[in-house]
Amino acid sequence: MAEVRCAVVGSPIAHSLSPAMHRAAYGLLGLDWSYGAFDVQEGELTEFVSEHREGWRGYSVTAPLKREAAALAAQRDREVEALGVANTLVAIDAGWSAVNTDVPGAINALREVGVDSLSTLRILGAGATAASVALAGLRLGARDVELRVRDERRATRTVQAIEQLGLSVSVVPLHVDVTESVDLLVSTVPGEAIAGHEHAFVGTADAVFDVVYDPWPTGLMASAQSEGRPLVSGLDLLAHQAVLQIELMTGEAVQPDVLVTAAMEALASR
Repeated sequence: MAEVRCAVVGSPIAHSLSPAMHRAAYGLLGLDWSYGAFDVQEGELTEFVSEHREGWRGYSVTAPLKREAAALAAQRDREVEALGVANTLVAIDAGWSAVNTDVPGAINALREVGVDSLSTLRILGAGATAASVALAGLRLGARDVELRVRDERRATRTVQAIEQLGLSVSVVPLHVDVTESVDLLVSTVPGEAIAGHEHAFVGTADAVFDVVYDPWPTGLMASAQSEGRPLVSGLDLLAHQAVLQIELMTGEAVQPDVLVTAAMEALASR
């Protein structure tokens, strides 16, 4: 029987913890599957997946390929249709099915720490992940999003995607003083981008969600923990979205804590 293969694609990819998580799941499930990692540049995904189709069950998709993954698919779930952003490709007869597990993964991770209702959201960064988190916020009741960005021109596509969801969006330079309080602060930017400002951001948020996990722990995480804020880490999001990817690809369920443990072990070995 031919080996079933899956992988994560993106660039850069060497830092990815997805192989550790998915391989841990395969071991637990008793599946003799492989899971690799491929550095695929922006604009090269369509060609890559067409050349890597036979024997391939699915791909986890990370930056900067999430919009291209959505565009190349023959089938899209409702989150992908709403955002034009996909983090999962699963092989189907017609080609590829694009799914966004970041949205339900974020919702599940937030609910796990007791955040199940929102009104206001502050997001640092304006990439594909920011759009997914905004939709997760909407699903939890959010109506207003403040987007903090380093380059307003590069944020246009994400701002439009969030506005099309029906959310009210304000765009603010990243380091303008924080005054208004919000229900949830989400950071999608590298730790160095907000170094020295962590306490200001945390101090005006009821809960904190940092999608970054390297280095571990981040300064924002440390600040949230010191202030006693409910905290969702990047590993929590990675695990919850990976649980859904694994179910899509294998038809089997695993618990997120198994994947978090595998990721922590991989981080510790670096």
